[in-house]
Amino acid sequence: MLRPFSAIAAVLVLAACNPDTALEDTPDQAMPSPAPHMTPSVTVNAGGLEEREPDTCGAVNYISVLGQPASQIQTLTITRPYRIVEWRGVEDQIYNPQRVVFRLDGAGNIYNIDCG
Repeated sequence: MLRPFSAIAAVLVLAACNPDTALEDTPDQAMPSPAPHMTPSVTVNAGGLEEREPDTCGAVNYISVLGQPASQIQTLTITRPYRIVEWRGVEDQIYNPQRVVFRLDGAGNIYNIDCG
């Protein structure tokens, strides 16, 4: 007597060998194309600043500190909200398009400035 598991396994093996499977009986259908990525338009200028259109926070105004230590941020006259994100630091998911975000590398230097 076959155990239920053995009987099911035998049926599956035999079904896999059957040339008249349901896949062959279906008409050819085009595979649906993947959804396009909904990412903002991003360009990188010669200074290394990622620009998203539009630059709602005015990040381009602070490119003078790219590559500089984080302490240089204090020398800027920033009149809007800003955030400093440490290397591999935790960042909340609250998006503010008016906030300037300074991202630091492992050495504590500013490697990216964007909005968020």
